[in-house]
Amino acid sequence: MPKIETSGKIVSIRGQVIEVEFSDLKPKIHDVLVLESDPYSKLEVYSSSGEDTFFCLALSSTENLYRGAVVVNTGEPVLFPVGKELLGRAVDIFGHPQDAGREILTKERWPIHKVGDYKAEELLKTEIIETGIKSLDLLAPIVKGGKMGLFGGAGVGKTMLLTEILHNVVGRTGGNTVSVFAGVGERSREALELYHSLAGSKVLSSATLVFGPMGENPSIRFLSGFAATTLAEYYRDVLKKDVLFFMDNVYRFAQAGNELSVLTNRLPSEDGYQATLESEMADFHERLVSTEGGVVTSIEAIYVPADDMLDMGVQAIYPYLDTIVVMSRSIYQEGLLPAIDVLNSTSSALEPGIVGEFHYDVALQARQLLRQAQSLERIVSLVGESELSGEDQIIYKRGRKLKNYLTQQFFVAEGQKGIKGVFVPIQITAHDVNGIIVGKYDHVPDDKFLYIGSIQEAIGNA
Repeated sequence: MPKIETSGKIVSIRGQVIEVEFSDLKPKIHDVLVLESDPYSKLEVYSSSGEDTFFCLALSSTENLYRGAVVVNTGEPVLFPVGKELLGRAVDIFGHPQDAGREILTKERWPIHKVGDYKAEELLKTEIIETGIKSLDLLAPIVKGGKMGLFGGAGVGKTMLLTEILHNVVGRTGGNTVSVFAGVGERSREALELYHSLAGSKVLSSATLVFGPMGENPSIRFLSGFAATTLAEYYRDVLKKDVLFFMDNVYRFAQAGNELSVLTNRLPSEDGYQATLESEMADFHERLVSTEGGVVTSIEAIYVPADDMLDMGVQAIYPYLDTIVVMSRSIYQEGLLPAIDVLNSTSSALEPGIVGEFHYDVALQARQLLRQAQSLERIVSLVGESELSGEDQIIYKRGRKLKNYLTQQFFVAEGQKGIKGVFVPIQITAHDVNGIIVGKYDHVPDDKFLYIGSIQEAIGNA
C-alpha cells in the first residue's frame, strides 16, 4: 500500500492566517500543524478554504514561514496544562509562566476546544453572592452559578469594578472556591496591577490568571478565552471546586474573532461583524455551566464601543447573562463611583424568594425613587429646586441622598487614592436605603452621604 502523507505545504501567508494545502490525508479542524524544519512554529487548523486547502492560525512567530514550506499534522489539538499546580500562577494559553516564576509541570493536558455539555447545568439559581458593593448587592445581585456582565465604554471603571468584585468575593469564600481570571485583549499593565493586588490581599494562592494581552496577535487573543474555560472545567470536574470565572474583556474576544474572519475572506454580516459571532459566543459561554461537581459563576467585563449598547458585538453576549450591570459615562463624570446606572442594570436574582421580601421591596422603592428624582433633575436645572412642589422637593432630595449613598471606596484603589476601601454587608445596605426612602435621614446634608460605608458614618459626619 502507498504511504499516506500527513504533511502539506504553505500556499499563502496573510498576517496571522496561513493557508495550507494537503494533497493526501486532510487534517481535522483544530489540529495543530508544525513546520517540518522548525517544530516550535505551530499552526492551528481554523477552517477549510477549498477542497484541499485550509486556513490556519499562527500560534507563534511567522518569521520562519514561507510559501512552499512543508508542515506536518500532529493529529492533536492545542493542549493546555491543567492541575492544582496552576493555582497562584499567571500563564499564557500554552501554560508558560508569565509571572517570572518556575516552569509549571502538570500531569495532564486538556484540549482547549470542547463541545459544551448543555445538559450539565443542574444548579437551581436560588443563592446570591455577596460582593460588599452596595449598588450591586441591592439592585443587581450576582447569582451563584450564573453569569454577570459589566457593560461600559472606555474609561468608566469596568476593570476596577471587576477587580474589586474579585478581591471581595475570593477573599471571603471558603476553601472550596477557586478563581480563574481570563485577560483577553487588555493592557499588560492592568494584568500586572491585578497580579500584585491579588498577591497583596493574600488570595493569589487560590487563583489562576490566563493572559492574552492586546499586544498579542488575534489568534492568541481569540484562544485565550477557551484556554481559561478549559482550566475552569478542570477545577470544577476534577478538583470538585466551586469556580469564580472572571473575564476582561469579552468584547475583545469577539473582536479577535472578527479580525480572523476578515483575514479568512468570510463575508461579514450586515453590521460588519463575523457571521460566526453568535456561534463563537455559544462555544465559549455554554461551557461555563454548573454540575454536581462544582458551581461556575462567571463575571465578565464587556467594552461598549462608542457607548452604543445596540452594537451587535455587545448584543451577542446578552442572551447568556443572568445579571446585567451598565456603567454610565455621565455618572462617572459627576465623580460618583462606581459609575453604575442602576436604572438600566437588572438581575434575575432580584426576586422575593431569593433575596427576601424586605430586600426586594427596598430595591423596588429605591428604583422608583431614583427614577422620579431623575425626571425632576431637568426641571431643577432649568428653574431651580425652589420651584418644585413640596412633595417633589422631598423626592428630589432623597433621590440625591440615595445616589450619593451608593458611592463607595474600593480596596483595589487604596494604592491610588490613599483611602481605605470598605465592604458593606447586604443587610446593612438594605436597612440604610430603607431609612433614606422613608425620610429617616432628611435632616442630614446630601454631601455627608458621599463615599461612606454604612449610614452611621453620615450621621457621625453630620
